[in-house]
Amino acid sequence: MGRRDRDRVAEVIAEEIRGAGPREVPQRLCDAVLKLLPVSGACMALRGDGIPVPLSASGERAAYVMEMQVTLGDGPCLEAAETGSVVSAPDLMSSRDAYRWPVFAQQAAALGVRSVYALPLGDPAVCVGTLDLYRDVPGELAAEEVRTARVVAEIVTDALVALPRAESDDPDDGGCWLSPLATDHDDVYRAIGMVMAQLGVAADEALSLLRGRAFAKSRTVLELSHEVVALRTRFDDLPL
Repeated sequence: MGRRDRDRVAEVIAEEIRGAGPREVPQRLCDAVLKLLPVSGACMALRGDGIPVPLSASGERAAYVMEMQVTLGDGPCLEAAETGSVVSAPDLMSSRDAYRWPVFAQQAAALGVRSVYALPLGDPAVCVGTLDLYRDVPGELAAEEVRTARVVAEIVTDALVALPRAESDDPDDGGCWLSPLATDHDDVYRAIGMVMAQLGVAADEALSLLRGRAFAKSRTVLELSHEVVALRTRFDDLPL
């Protein structure tokens, strides 16, 4: 990609986030992605401790597809975060992609998502999150579109890293630039802690139990976590 094209991408993103408060920036960045790439949806997630933390999404469907990956513990987003490389799934209904993520591929395709591209946010040494691109049609992105997507991921990373850790001097306000979508996921970590306490298990096992029960009940991990935190669901008085 030439300097002129890179500058164009930067200008579109800068214009989209101009005047936005820190909490609005992640959503504005997703909106900019749709203007720059031939995709029907986009979602950003931070790389959390054993679980991705959704940061922003272009719409409800994109947000739900990300939640599916959180719940299943499987999908292009998790693979991109783990490897630090671009993960391409050009046709979720093909045997190749369905074999890689059987349940995710089936459920995403049922929602009309036919192809996914997950790009790491960060550098080869440190991946801080991922940018997922969703398309309604199967097929590879063109070489020029892939180059644009890589530049978008670089500039999005810079924009996120540049955000202040707090919007005020209040010491209890640390990290408040996180979007509502991200802060909502605090309940997942609270639920993991509660399951650990209830069953005397380690964090990774508590997360696996949350994922398993959420999947069995056709819920997302986030939905089940809300119930655990609200004391509507316990793990020590139900069969595992």
